[in-house]
Amino acid sequence: MRILIDIGHPAHVHIFKNIATELSKRKCEILFTTRDKENELYLLEKYGFKYISFGENRKSTLGKILGLFYFNIRMLIVALKFKPKIFLSHGSMYAAQIAWLLRRAHISLEDSGNEEQIRLYAPFTKAIVTPDFLPNNLGQKQIRYKSNHELAYLHPNYFKSDNDIITYLNIQEDQPYAILRFVSWLATHDSGQKGLTSKNKEELINYLTSKNIRVFISTERHKLPEKLKKYSIKIPPDKMHDALAKATLYIGEGATMASEAGVLGTPSLYVSTIERCYNIDQEKYGLVFNFTDFNGVLKKVEEILSLDNASIEFQKRRKKFLNDKIDFTSFFIWFVENWPKSFQIMKEDADYQYNFK
Repeated sequence: MRILIDIGHPAHVHIFKNIATELSKRKCEILFTTRDKENELYLLEKYGFKYISFGENRKSTLGKILGLFYFNIRMLIVALKFKPKIFLSHGSMYAAQIAWLLRRAHISLEDSGNEEQIRLYAPFTKAIVTPDFLPNNLGQKQIRYKSNHELAYLHPNYFKSDNDIITYLNIQEDQPYAILRFVSWLATHDSGQKGLTSKNKEELINYLTSKNIRVFISTERHKLPEKLKKYSIKIPPDKMHDALAKATLYIGEGATMASEAGVLGTPSLYVSTIERCYNIDQEKYGLVFNFTDFNGVLKKVEEILSLDNASIEFQKRRKKFLNDKIDFTSFFIWFVENWPKSFQIMKEDADYQYNFK
């Protein structure tokens, strides 16, 4: 079976990497398509996947509109040559629309609930696979499962942190450190939203360094102010999860990275007016703490740092979280391999997913 997987964000590479690897072992032929936005190409190369890049992602509103036509044409040409039976993506309008045009199934993952994106792919999609905590009702196409996307690559069945990250970070073994994530605010769903101000960032860094906590900043493709450049994290992109796993804290505007830190048992503070249901779900377990602005952030940091054996406490919370979730990767591999029968099984018996604990 030939499967085309369209990638729109570096996190999507991580979500699909174990799924694609296992499906390849089962005699499926996998092709990734992508746009060059951040680290997608590096990650696809690193993991040895066959892929085709359609060029740089468009940033302006006009560029995004023109890109819809350009990337659809590129996708159509590739699909006509590759002849996939199934298209997979995380909410890709390009994969959905070309799959519909070629009368092939498009199965989409969805955990953000961005209505402006859903409207562009849902009509052309056969199944939309979502966590059970997603508030959006997406109709008969929706399949809910009890897990989250970050567990596709950070579940202990698939991820073991590498102690060599200490060497990459050039710090001592016992040096506490925090990872901060600042975003560019250029995505379509970022319009009118906000997170940390420049003053907030400086105050946060000054507070952490005063507590002898090393600061490392991860950013999207935008330049840091000169005074913050010395904090820029300089590690290969595929080592970021190792860094998150060993970190004392994560604080940032990046929702996905906040969730990644949380599922790894690293105290995570998400600061943004963009509400994400997966981070709200993790707050129930005391893994992620959600803020719409800087108010209360330093107080929460102080509270976490004052805990006795904070690392042990957060790993206990992580264990409870994991016990409540299924192994998403195993579930989704079954779902794809057995399509379309799997869709009907889940509609008739949603508890079937608990075979993948």
